[in-house]
Amino acid sequence: MTPLLSLEEAQARLLALAPQRPSSVMGLMPFDTRRYLAQDITARRTQPAADLSAMDGYAVAPGLGPWQRVGESRAGLPFGGTLASGQCVRISTGAVVPEGTQSIVLQEDAAVTGDAISATEPPSPGKHIRKAGFDFRQGDVILKRGTAYSPAVLALAASAGHAELPLTEPPGVAVLDSGDELVAPGAPCALHQIPASNGLMLGAMLYPYVGRVDILGPVADDPAALAAALERAEDSHILITSGGASVGDHDLIQQALKDWGARIDFWRVALKPGKPLMVATRPSRSGPDLVILGLPGNPVSSYVTAFLFALPLVRASMGDPHPLPRAVTMVAGEDLPPTERRREFLRAVIEGDRVRLAGSQDSSALLALAQADCLIDRPAGSPTLKAGEPVPVFLLRNG
Repeated sequence: MTPLLSLEEAQARLLALAPQRPSSVMGLMPFDTRRYLAQDITARRTQPAADLSAMDGYAVAPGLGPWQRVGESRAGLPFGGTLASGQCVRISTGAVVPEGTQSIVLQEDAAVTGDAISATEPPSPGKHIRKAGFDFRQGDVILKRGTAYSPAVLALAASAGHAELPLTEPPGVAVLDSGDELVAPGAPCALHQIPASNGLMLGAMLYPYVGRVDILGPVADDPAALAAALERAEDSHILITSGGASVGDHDLIQQALKDWGARIDFWRVALKPGKPLMVATRPSRSGPDLVILGLPGNPVSSYVTAFLFALPLVRASMGDPHPLPRAVTMVAGEDLPPTERRREFLRAVIEGDRVRLAGSQDSSALLALAQADCLIDRPAGSPTLKAGEPVPVFLLRNG
């Protein structure tokens, strides 16, 4: 039997297969943030276009004062002249700084006697002035290809003079969960049955990125039923299966995929939970091959492997240059047991700057999974890690 792949090798092989999505030019509204920039974006204007005041107060000419007030500069209505020696204007935050200005004397630092303005402290040249172009200048690359579209990106693009942007289109994703023991959520459930939760769980994980997920299950462990479900995924770009990816007598997904024309790229990863993970491809009617990610049927295993593989696959297909989740370092709030031959991801909760285990670590324990807000990353063959020692953690909110 071939050795298990490491997590990094399996992720690299999967992401190399990611079906690259085309782009389309979209207006800044509606606010569709499930996309990534398809090319570098340059500024069409300079921001700020002129020197602006950073505070409310008085724009003063060079010198120590007092200064004679000769007008006002407001946001959207600048002072029309140039300050001469001994002059100043009232100025508001965001207003254009008049030519001849040395600095801005803050409103609270100014002594006002009629139209005469004095400073309680000597003004420093350039104080409280936002120089033209300090944020960006026309022609600057302000956003790189692969940047995730976000409210801040939208604001920057609008400020730089853009009304539309080239954005990648999300992939079409289908999710198929299978097993004779599965019944639809809410349906009567016999002792030998369980409600099908994986399809809904995976769909909910993927939805924020793609906006639509086709749920194809639950499907019984029956070749004809699986073949019919797979046909419904014909036009998808990514197919996620849950359950049946191993090679037991009743694990039929691999054979069903082969009968459908898929080629198995690899399966089995040195991961706990999540060893029976499978990756396959199938020729598409048009465009890149359909990519198939077969996840384990146990719900925790399915969730952890979706976090580590399915979400990065979707992000990579939309051009994200850094699709993998990133770990942060925290402190163990309790002793963590040693690991064996597989890398382990423990469900955990954050308490202040520490993390502790979230109940049972069994791969079927949904209660602990629902309580967890992070995964503790434990390398294979690690000794006991003592409370208070640093440990790498993946925050589940960061995808």
